[in-house]
Amino acid sequence: MTPDPATRSANRFVDSDHPAVIRFAESHRRATPRESAVALYYEVREMLRYNPWRVRFEAGDYTSSGVLLRDRSEGAHCIDKALLLAGACRALGIPSRMHYANVRNHIGTARLEEKLGTDLLVYHGWAELFLGGRWVGATPAFNSELCRRLGVAPLEFDGVHDAVFQAYDATGARFMEYIADHGAHPGVPLEQMVAAWKAHYPSVRDGVWPAPSGTT
Repeated sequence: MTPDPATRSANRFVDSDHPAVIRFAESHRRATPRESAVALYYEVREMLRYNPWRVRFEAGDYTSSGVLLRDRSEGAHCIDKALLLAGACRALGIPSRMHYANVRNHIGTARLEEKLGTDLLVYHGWAELFLGGRWVGATPAFNSELCRRLGVAPLEFDGVHDAVFQAYDATGARFMEYIADHGAHPGVPLEQMVAAWKAHYPSVRDGVWPAPSGTT
C-alpha cells in the first residue's frame, strides 16, 4: 500500500510545515516512526483537556498550529486534537489523514446533548497514521482525567492496533457507538461538516455552537 501524496504534505488544515508544529514534533521524535507516533499521541491526549464546547465554523480555526499555540485553558474538541496529532506526525515524515464519523454518545455529555437536542455527535474526528505499512487509527480526544471522571479506561495506543474510542465503560455499559462513516480526508472537509451540523442541530443553524449554561 502506498499512501496518497496528499497525506505526506502540508495543507491549510494540517500545516505540518509550520515552525511551531515542527518544533513540537521534533521534541517527541523517537528511534522509530511508531515510537514517535506513540509519544505524540500521549502528549496530545494529555496536553489539552477535551472540550466539546469549543467548536468554530471558520477554516482558520482548524489548523494543527492553531491548536498547538492556543491557550491551553481553552481545551480542544476531537477534531482539534486529531489535527494536532496528524500535523505533528506528518512533520516527522509519517503520513497522516483525518477520519470522520457520526457517533452516538451514551455518557458524559448530557449538557451538550440538551443544547443540541440529540446524543448524536456529527463528524467526530480522529487521526489515521501510516505505520508498519498500514493505516492505524488514533483518537487522542479524551484526556485521562476526564476518562477517570466518566468511569472509562483511557484509550491506549501502541502504534500497531487501532485506538478509536471506547465502546464500553468500566461496567460494561455501552459508551460510544459508531453510526455513519464519512471516510478519510487529508484535511478538514469544512463545508460538508458545517452543513451536516446545521442539518442535525437546529440550534447551530445560525453558525454559532451552543455555549454551556451560565456563559455567553
